[in-house]
Amino acid sequence: MDNLAVLSVLALSPIILVGVLLAGFRWPAKYAMPVGYLVTLLIAALVWQMEPSVLAAATVEGFIVAATLLYIVFGALLLLATVSASGAMSRIKAGFDNISPDRRVQAIIIGWLFGSFIEGASGFGTPAAVVAPLLLALGFPAMAAVMVGLIIQSTPVSFGAVGTPILVGVTNGMGQDSPGMQDRLQTVGASYPDYVARIGADVALIHGMVGLLIPLILSVMLTGFFGERRSFAEGLKIAPFALYASLAMTVPSVTVAFLLGPEFPSLLGGLVGLTIVMLTSSRGFLMPREVFTFPPRAAWEERWMGNVDTDHLEEVGNRDMRLLVAWSPYVLLAVLLVATRVISPLQEFLTGDFAPMTVTVQSLFGTDISPEVQAFYSPGFLLIVTALATYAIHGMNGTQIRETWRVSGRQLAGTAVALLFALPLVRVLIQSGANESGLESMPVVLAQGVAAIAGDSWPVFSPWIGALGAFIAGSNTVSNLTFSQFQWSTGHEIGVPPEKVVALQAVGGAGGNPIAIHNIVAASATVGLLGREGDLIRKTILVTLYYCLAAGSIGFMLIHGVGLNLGTFVFLGLLVLLAGVGQWMIRRDRALGSAG
Repeated sequence: MDNLAVLSVLALSPIILVGVLLAGFRWPAKYAMPVGYLVTLLIAALVWQMEPSVLAAATVEGFIVAATLLYIVFGALLLLATVSASGAMSRIKAGFDNISPDRRVQAIIIGWLFGSFIEGASGFGTPAAVVAPLLLALGFPAMAAVMVGLIIQSTPVSFGAVGTPILVGVTNGMGQDSPGMQDRLQTVGASYPDYVARIGADVALIHGMVGLLIPLILSVMLTGFFGERRSFAEGLKIAPFALYASLAMTVPSVTVAFLLGPEFPSLLGGLVGLTIVMLTSSRGFLMPREVFTFPPRAAWEERWMGNVDTDHLEEVGNRDMRLLVAWSPYVLLAVLLVATRVISPLQEFLTGDFAPMTVTVQSLFGTDISPEVQAFYSPGFLLIVTALATYAIHGMNGTQIRETWRVSGRQLAGTAVALLFALPLVRVLIQSGANESGLESMPVVLAQGVAAIAGDSWPVFSPWIGALGAFIAGSNTVSNLTFSQFQWSTGHEIGVPPEKVVALQAVGGAGGNPIAIHNIVAASATVGLLGREGDLIRKTILVTLYYCLAAGSIGFMLIHGVGLNLGTFVFLGLLVLLAGVGQWMIRRDRALGSAG
């Protein structure tokens, strides 16, 4: 079969099926993902003609990746149980109440700023695994906590794990020896590493513009979906603080990208922003006059709540500890993440050929698929080490310690089924390029179909392909590895700077993270929120839609300028839409006030 349109529809069908089952019919992921996996297997075998050995290898690879995610989830659950049992969480709560009891402020400081720093240090879903349990313990509904953790996995993601999506994803995805690359390097007068760094700077610039509204969107969604009055306008009331917090992170991030390269924009941007905002917020700068909080727990919808209960653990803890001691587990975790990613000898020790607890399965079933597990480099190991250190730092007794392991182990079991089918589905899609039909992999065929329709308007559509890759793989890095060369070649063919198109790919890959299935399942597991993945996608897809529309239009204008062109029209249309939504929120809030 060589009909690109038909092949594109077939490649898209497993993704559409899973999306409809999750968001349309609200099936739990543990049921939707097995169905999606079976459909993917059938299409891969019958149309792409993948050999049974490759299908089996891709499936086993998926199981291995799922196990590594469960490792991270368990570490996050253990750390949450530990800081709750020691009484540290009660002290952290009190510390935030001293800054502001406003839940919008807490979500922005912990999610946007602290989460951006953790993303910059570690990436790979770690921020949601840290932020969601922390917000849960502070008194957020489980679904709200996960939503915040997922939404902030957008702007900082392209520079997560010390720049991995750019340094690994884009660098290896484009390929230094790909057709036309050397001519382009001569034209722009740059070496390949410098060329990648320039792409990173473009990525940061676009993120800086698109990400400006993310804290405000986060606030609006928090009040509209989880507030007592369901008032989206309550989120708008914190606009000065939200925009200030956004700039406090994005301005340093863009500056670092231009001056130092792609390693540290999110890490330093998050750290600088967190420091600035914490200092000024403690002095009341831009703090809201009206405090927003959630309704009483008895009024929460059942679908908001998970099965993680930390209240009984806090009863046995020491609530009189100093604030710095209470925060010490998270400080230690941040130090460990940064040290293992930045200190080259330590990183080499943990990831090199002779690294301890690194297992590589060579040539699964005789294929080229060779998954590797780096147990000591994983954020899961560092989370567990942090929990163990906290036992000593907080002076916990044997009863408390045993309880933390019992609680976190029990909570882990529920998430296994969804991940153990989600990841094999993902790996079969990605590995489908190894086939007897001569076709490219399913994601690439789908991208080719979109490109054939888009033509010269491709830059507007480019972020959507990046988002598609992240939705499938749950990783900006994998999305960039999969699509960067395709994006570069498409840009080259239509006569626009191809590096700009690759930058839009990377930005779109970050924008797709909030709807990545395995990110949602893993983050939900850390707060015991299982079977509600569809509810979360219905919310977080709004962020992905905004991100791709804004990035595509801005990227098109960066390439072609502002004028009578598609990019300008889409951008103006988005502004009108946002203004209209804002007006609707205000009118609705007034109507609610009158009715009350």
